[in-house]
Amino acid sequence: MVMSTLLKFLYPPPPSFFITTMSIISVASLANAGFSEIKGKHMQYSKFFGTIKNKNDEDKKKKKKAKIESKIGMLLLYGPSFLGGISSFAIFPSGDLRFVLVCSALSIHFFKRVLEVLFVHKYSGSMGVEDVIAISLSYLLSTITMIYCQHLSQDLPEPSIDLKYSGYIIFLVGIIGNFYHHILLSKLRTKGEKEYKIPQGGLFNFAICPHYLFEILIFVGVSCTSQTLYAISFTLGTIFYLMGRSIATRRWYKSKFDDFPKDIKALIPYIF
Repeated sequence: MVMSTLLKFLYPPPPSFFITTMSIISVASLANAGFSEIKGKHMQYSKFFGTIKNKNDEDKKKKKKAKIESKIGMLLLYGPSFLGGISSFAIFPSGDLRFVLVCSALSIHFFKRVLEVLFVHKYSGSMGVEDVIAISLSYLLSTITMIYCQHLSQDLPEPSIDLKYSGYIIFLVGIIGNFYHHILLSKLRTKGEKEYKIPQGGLFNFAICPHYLFEILIFVGVSCTSQTLYAISFTLGTIFYLMGRSIATRRWYKSKFDDFPKDIKALIPYIF
């Protein structure tokens, strides 16, 4: 009963041990990362990385890690996944419409990220080379896996409920909303300023992380366009991770600003 209902919305899982394994790893690892954010163990490129606990942990290591400028590091995070997305059109030239939509969505997402690094976001400080490599490979592997899963699913029975067009619309709403709120964040500090400020404008007046909410919509849209188990697994993991990040972000702002509004939620206005 459950399986027959799911197959109305999803392709049958392709007969691939790799895809099955990656589906489990994606949701588990991202969910774990989200819980780690809530517990105070933050990603190396996060603005939260610098708490007393993390500094003490770093001191204990007693060795310096190789570092690069944050802007270069962020380009290395997103650039390979963008190249992976656009190269899929050459690697799988006979893809159907759904395949083209999924690949174009992933390419647009990471191309936007690259453009934001180059022209929108303001960076200071540095990133560990090991961390850049690990995160970049994670993004690239997830992108390649989603594309490969879509390729394998082309020969399987299509879901009886087709969500690819509505999914792509959700994706575009997510891209536009995420970009708009990134623009608002970039305007908080003028050139040379390093002090953090409470974001304002748009949905920032109601939640501290609306850019995360729209990023979730991006991957919900990709999942609906794809309608594969791997895409759903990755999106569920992303939701767990960004929920954890938003909780950590709100907690950080509350600790840093005495005038932080109490009615500002973490992720979803009025709700969460």
